[in-house]
Formats: sequence, structure tokens, C-alpha cells
Amino acid sequence: MKAFLILADGHIFEGKSIGSRKEIISELVFNTSMTGYLEVLTDPSYAGQAVCMTYPLIGNYGICHEDEESIRPWLDGYIVRELSKTASNFRCEDTLSNYLKRFDITGICGIDTRQLTKILREKGTMNCMITTNENYNLVDIIPKLEEYTTGHVVEKVTCSEKYVLGALKTETIPDSNMKNVALLDLGAKKNIAKSLAKRGCNVTVYPATTKAEEILDKKPDGIMLSNGPGDPTVCTDIIAEIKKLYDCDIPIFAICLGHQLMALATGAKTKKMKYGHRGGNHPVKDLETGRVYISSQNHGYVVDTDTIDKNIAAPAFVNVNDGTNEGLKYIGKNIFTVQFHPEACPGPQDSAYLFDRFIDMMGGQENA
Repeated sequence: MKAFLILADGHIFEGKSIGSRKEIISELVFNTSMTGYLEVLTDPSYAGQAVCMTYPLIGNYGICHEDEESIRPWLDGYIVRELSKTASNFRCEDTLSNYLKRFDITGICGIDTRQLTKILREKGTMNCMITTNENYNLVDIIPKLEEYTTGHVVEKVTCSEKYVLGALKTETIPDSNMKNVALLDLGAKKNIAKSLAKRGCNVTVYPATTKAEEILDKKPDGIMLSNGPGDPTVCTDIIAEIKKLYDCDIPIFAICLGHQLMALATGAKTKKMKYGHRGGNHPVKDLETGRVYISSQNHGYVVDTDTIDKNIAAPAFVNVNDGTNEGLKYIGKNIFTVQFHPEACPGPQDSAYLFDRFIDMMGGQENA
């Protein structure tokens, strides 16, 4: 069946419908990863968005449920150049086509994703519609696209109640040295908690709406603020609770949206990027060591370094390509935050050492 991708600037792409045939309006972004399409589909940070994959062939190794980053896909729409007709992998459990249909995700294939990406890079992120209605009326559609916002999507993707992921015990980490970490789920990828668990942490995952007092009453050894979707400035209630966490003396490590919300909680501002960073090939520089790491990223907003109080925080990482902020270290506090994803799956794993830094902040693994 024919499908149409309609952009807010009037561009129209004709392709073939994949997945669900329901009509959707969403914010259109692109991801430059060459692998990991399942991790992209199940990353809660894509809630409220339609994703264009720049790599031309998607679905060739099928669906491997072990690689899912959450319980379901969260994006609104999926756009690919060519959807592989066959899936070949010894771990394959399903096809991408079936997966999209099962979770009612609208998609389109057979369009020029290179041209689409060039439009988004030149004009910036914009809203779109995916429809199978051949009698669409552009005059009626454009105002609807202009009105769309992702809204309060953090509340949509966070867990409904707290749960615990126990530490993965090893011979090198005695039970007495295991740390208790509170993870605020703002749309957390599974591998954040797993990265902590395999380093000997018992991780209690809390819904995004949890009050700071509930977390602090448990006296965790450390607090983790996760990634998540949407405009950080709409999370006013969550920001107020994060300010309370900032005021405590417990070590804190924050990723992506968590990084932005901590900045907002301490008086800095964020701004929307032209087309964001989404993919597994973004170079970031550690300003302390001068070393450059290749990172996985997924964000459309960034902390405005001109608004940071130098008595509160200092830039710790910078994006090598465009000079935007990629991390902050807070003055006089055991708090550091990064814009990129050190838990990155499928990769790269360059910056996974940041979890070890967090362990050290909590007192390390003495006698391990």
C-alpha cells in the first residue's frame, strides 16, 4: 500500500506503508547509527517523535528481544530507505515488519532518506505526517503539523511503580561492598541499570514523579538521573525535586535529559538544537584529560553554557563537531552529568568508564 510522508515545509515523499496503517503526526528526526535499530525503536527518548534511519538497509538481522532497551517501542513513526525482506541472525526471534505491526507503529519505506536528512539538516527538525490517505489535503494538514508538540512525554514513558534490579554478584565484589543506587526513571534505557548492577550496585528504579524525600529517606549511596524524551523545560515539577537532590550530599550521576534537568534545577538554561545529535558516532572531548571519545547520543536540546553560574558548575565535556556542551562537573559537589550515553548499546562503549567514576564517588569497592 502507498504511504506518504508530509513535512511541515510542504515537502512530500511517496513510499510504501510498513507496520501500522494509522495516520500519525509527530516531530521528525534522523538517526545516523549503522546498527542497533531495535535499540532505537525501544529507546524511550524517542517518545513523541518519528525517526528516519540514515543507514539505507534496516531489518537485516531481525528482532533479538534481549537487545530491547524497554518493554516496547515508544516512537510514533519509523522511516527507512529499504526494509529487509529477510532476517538472518542466529539470535533472530522475529522480523522488523512483524514487530512494527505488533506494536502498532506507523512506518514508511522506499523513500530517499538521504534527501530527507539533507532537508532536516538544512532547515532543522520539523513536524511531519505519515498517512496512507491518497486524498490528503495539504491545506488542512500544514496547520495541524505546525500545532503539534511532543508535550509531557516523560510521564508517558516512566515506570508506573518502583522496582529493584539486584546487583550481579561476582567473586571480586563482596556483598559488604555492594552499593545501593536510586535511579530516577525519566525514560531510562535498561542498560543504565544493568551497567550499575554489573558493577555491584543494587538499583532501585523510581518513577519520574517520585518526591525527593522518598528517595532520600532510603539513604542511597548514590543517585542516578536517567535519559528521557521531550523538552526539559516542561518538566517543572521534576526539576523542583531534582533541586532537592542537588542540595543533599549524596553523589549524583546524570545522563542526557537528567543532565539537562540538573542544569535547569541549578539556574542554567537549555535551548533547542537545529537538528540534534542522534546516532553512535559523535565525538566528545574530556576537557580535563584532552582525550576524545566516540559516543552514542540522542537529544534535541542542549545546556546553554553562557547561562551556567561558574560558581555552581563547569563544563566537563564538549562536542568536537559543533562545540556544544556534553557534560558538567558541579563545584563543591559529588555531582557530574553528561549529555551522551555511556551505557551505549549497541555501542560504542568508549565512555563506559564513567560508571566506574560514579562507583568511586560512592566510595569505590573497597577490598574488592
